[in-house]
Amino acid sequence: MKSKKIKIGKRDVVLIAIALIMGLALGSIFFGSTKTVTIDEHDHSAEASADQTIWTCSMHPQIKKDAPGDCPICGMDLIPLETIDNGEEADPNEIQMTKSAMKLAEVQTFIVKEGAPEKSVYLLGKVKADERNVSVLTARFGGRIEKLYINYTGQHVKKGQKLASIYSPNLITAQRELLEAAKYKDTNPSFYDATRSKLKLWDLSEEQIKSIENSGEPSVYFDILSPITGTVTRRDIAIGDYVKEGNPLFEVVDLSRVWIMFDAYESDLPWIKKGDKIDFTIQSLPGKTYSAKVTYIDPFINASTRVAQVRVEMRNSGLKFKPEMFVNGILQSNIAKNTNQLLIPKTSILWTGKRAVVYVKVPNRESPSFIYREIVLGPETGNFYVVSQGLHEGEEIVTNGVFKIDASAQLAGKPSMMNPSGGAGSTPHDMSKMGTDGSSSEMTDEEMEAMEKSEKKPVSLSKETPAEFKKQLGNVVTAYLKMKDGFVATDETKVEKEAKTVLAELEKVDMGLLKGDAHIEWMKLLKPIKDNLNGIVAMKEIEMKRSHFVILSDALTKAIDMFGPETGKPIYLEFCPMANNDKGAFWISADKEIKNPYYGEQMMNCGEVKRKF
Repeated sequence: MKSKKIKIGKRDVVLIAIALIMGLALGSIFFGSTKTVTIDEHDHSAEASADQTIWTCSMHPQIKKDAPGDCPICGMDLIPLETIDNGEEADPNEIQMTKSAMKLAEVQTFIVKEGAPEKSVYLLGKVKADERNVSVLTARFGGRIEKLYINYTGQHVKKGQKLASIYSPNLITAQRELLEAAKYKDTNPSFYDATRSKLKLWDLSEEQIKSIENSGEPSVYFDILSPITGTVTRRDIAIGDYVKEGNPLFEVVDLSRVWIMFDAYESDLPWIKKGDKIDFTIQSLPGKTYSAKVTYIDPFINASTRVAQVRVEMRNSGLKFKPEMFVNGILQSNIAKNTNQLLIPKTSILWTGKRAVVYVKVPNRESPSFIYREIVLGPETGNFYVVSQGLHEGEEIVTNGVFKIDASAQLAGKPSMMNPSGGAGSTPHDMSKMGTDGSSSEMTDEEMEAMEKSEKKPVSLSKETPAEFKKQLGNVVTAYLKMKDGFVATDETKVEKEAKTVLAELEKVDMGLLKGDAHIEWMKLLKPIKDNLNGIVAMKEIEMKRSHFVILSDALTKAIDMFGPETGKPIYLEFCPMANNDKGAFWISADKEIKNPYYGEQMMNCGEVKRKF
């Protein structure tokens, strides 16, 4: 292929030369001499130095570097520190976050608004006999049982029906006194009335007394009659028994009406009132739902179970409701019907044991800002709480990522859940050691490495833990040891009883005694400890209870290592490699001798002592 030749004329050469000359002239005008360029370059370098980017970690804002890289604490990529300017009116206690940090922390918010509180109260209960329809027959006079007309419990009887016959010398004497007094009832009526009254007090009916008078002879045997129509639930005598005055004979219960007794916890009581409807089902009558209204609320809390009983009453046609049947009920509370109150989600609240804390988003800020606020809560309502004080309708609060914002507040020495007054004392490292550019002027590489390790695994906080908290946690461990003995004996009743005791001791632990990291670590352990104790109480089979015991023991072991509770005696960590489906499981013991709580008598000595606490 032949190349094409391009011809350039004289005119074109002249135009190119003119263009080059004009370009050089304009460059000299706009850019100046070589010396000027050098000065300009120096000035730009100074400006670049002034505007040098600072790199920080979105999760650990105390980390500030001059160049990009990884966070020495969590290993995340450092991000450019954005300049946040919220104006001169910004509160110094505001927690400011970049939009990228908000996204990484998964912060979500909720607009506080009024609503009608609704609560579904779930209740467990049992069928009980109506106490007003229970009749206990006792011997009003001594004697010998000659005949029994009712031979077994569960027998249905009618009012006035014969239950037994008794021979009583005292009764024969009293009848003779009546017959003698009857001869003089016109001349000495008071004596006659007294003898009749004596027999009535001995449960003789008017018909029986008249029968004695008409026959003129005392009856040798006296019939014991049922005072009500109902079911014989107890028989305490047999033919030939001698009974003394006051001895129990029979119990008869009218089951035509029964009570359903529900257990209500303290937190449920504010939502229950007389007249509320409870829908309930009974395990032995599947497929049917019954309804009744609350007729009675126990004025006392049971000291051992911490519940109050709530009663409904039901007609029992066909005797389908049998005493001691288990019942599951739901009460849709309307105690706050037609009222509007401030409601906030449970997830927005941080608990300190004594205070409830939320983080409120500050309005009219270019970058997201949040501020610490203490509030007063009303009753719980489903997934929400009623707010009594501290918030107003329309305010925006954090519902997700609250702990991360609170951690940032602690690091910055601002008011936080652990330290409401703020200050450097609330941070895990002394912020006074930080340089003016945010970098540490005194923190060494070794300190930074120790900080990284402290966030990756639990450390002992025993030295910082108050003695009172150690004592309270020690009471929890002591109660746990008794529950463990129940597992060793495979005694479900003892396990449930002692688990409730552990829960009671756990409620007495004052987490407000802990500060800073110790408080946060305890809150992490508290939930699995409490949840699995409740599981041990609720589960009906010992193996299901043991599955909760595995997790409980692990969480309590961490608490012992971390806080060093005072138990007054040495305790040991022991391990069975075959428990927990051959995954192995730990438990805490006050004795070096192995007594396996996961197998009991089946493999009592299976296990080994791992260490002494």
